[in-house]
Amino acid sequence: MKNYKVYLFDFDYTLADSSRGIVKCYRNVLNRHGYTSVSDDDIKRTIGKTLEESFSIFTSSNDPEFLARLKKEYVAEADRIMTDNTILFPETINVLSTLKKSGAKIGIISTKYRYRIKECLDRHIDGNIVDIIIGGEDVEHPKPSPEGIKLAIKRLDVEKGRVLYIGDSTVDAETAQRAGVDFAGVLNGVTTADELTAYPHIAVMQDLNGLL
Repeated sequence: MKNYKVYLFDFDYTLADSSRGIVKCYRNVLNRHGYTSVSDDDIKRTIGKTLEESFSIFTSSNDPEFLARLKKEYVAEADRIMTDNTILFPETINVLSTLKKSGAKIGIISTKYRYRIKECLDRHIDGNIVDIIIGGEDVEHPKPSPEGIKLAIKRLDVEKGRVLYIGDSTVDAETAQRAGVDFAGVLNGVTTADELTAYPHIAVMQDLNGLL
């Protein structure tokens, strides 16, 4: 794998496992409204989508007011329990530190709120390792829109040919493709290698150590 000037990462199932917290938050909201048949696996398969998209899948509703209400309830649940139920993958700190020491810049592009990502990172790593975080509140259009990646490229003042985006899902793969940057898949989540290799990629890795 060639050396890149900028490494941009998805967060959930790429740098961290927040599935326990995500499942709990969705479960609490869905149960409150009588949607008790949604399985944990159903929930995990939507990680990376927006809250509105996921709730629409679970409830078969396209009512924007109803979905906005569920989103608000989810955020309240997440403010209470998400960070305590999120853990970085064992290799995350070493990989980010090593890339940073090599002179690369590090960024995170996620549908998750920036403040929540920062709250999690502040518990575990030196805040100077990550140069930029683009969260769901920073863009008008969520992934697979390339808006977040393009914003990071602009702020970091780098040519897109020197950028690698790393993620675990087909949403991430499509985002990189639409942004015109290289993509590396990581198999930390529920997406299979076959699903990821259907998209342009320079690698599909078992974990982040593949970057080193």
